[in-house]
Amino acid sequence: MRIGFFDSGIGGMSVLHQALRLLPNEDYLFYADTLHVPYGEKSKEEVRDYIFSAADFLADQGIKALVIACNTATSIAVDDLRHKYDFPILGIEPAVKPAIQSCAGKQKKVLVLATNLTLQEEKFHNLVRSLDQHDIVDSLALPGLVLFAENFEFRKEKVIPYLKEQLASFDITQYGTIVLGCTHFPYFENSIRAIFPDNTNIISGSMGTAKNLKRILEEKNLINKEGTGDVTFFQSGIKIEDQETLSKYKRLLGKLDKVIS
Repeated sequence: MRIGFFDSGIGGMSVLHQALRLLPNEDYLFYADTLHVPYGEKSKEEVRDYIFSAADFLADQGIKALVIACNTATSIAVDDLRHKYDFPILGIEPAVKPAIQSCAGKQKKVLVLATNLTLQEEKFHNLVRSLDQHDIVDSLALPGLVLFAENFEFRKEKVIPYLKEQLASFDITQYGTIVLGCTHFPYFENSIRAIFPDNTNIISGSMGTAKNLKRILEEKNLINKEGTGDVTFFQSGIKIEDQETLSKYKRLLGKLDKVIS
């Protein structure tokens, strides 16, 4: 049985990339809801319908676990999904806790970069309230990065001017850690690093989610030792057969080490 991965678009491949590193003998289904991306600018009700449609599709494929590789989708629907399905369902949330810990005693702040919908959700506000005892967490929505990623536009000369414009009102020297709170954002880590001071930490929840997936599969004795790391890609429920599109997806997944780092 395969592992299902779901995201509004290609951002979730940053999580799938980490899973492939930890679980190379698993086989995967990757569902990108490209007909409806970006989620972060839509209503909660609309996005929730898209999420359940995707989850139903993947469940029908006979998956053994589902990774919601989307911060926005996790914040909106992960609890309800877990009530509906019997297989393990993992989500991803902004790495606020390790970010705060990394800034402890350094008189530095944390900046969470995410989508509008993630930052508006009560789940995010509850997370920050429970951890941010010294009021050091700020946030900024960067919907443009999602559009850049979906257009496979990663060039610094295109991305950095957008980042500088969005960050114009921020004193970037006061931040010790930047949290990439959208799975599309790790693609732009190099561009983000080019703006912030050299000693600024940049973290995401991708590796943590992959480690959690491995732990759960081990606990439930669901580890596959005979798979090949094969990934079948879908766009909003349609298997990608077009070789040009398929090559673009596989090429991006294969180059994520360079794109991210």
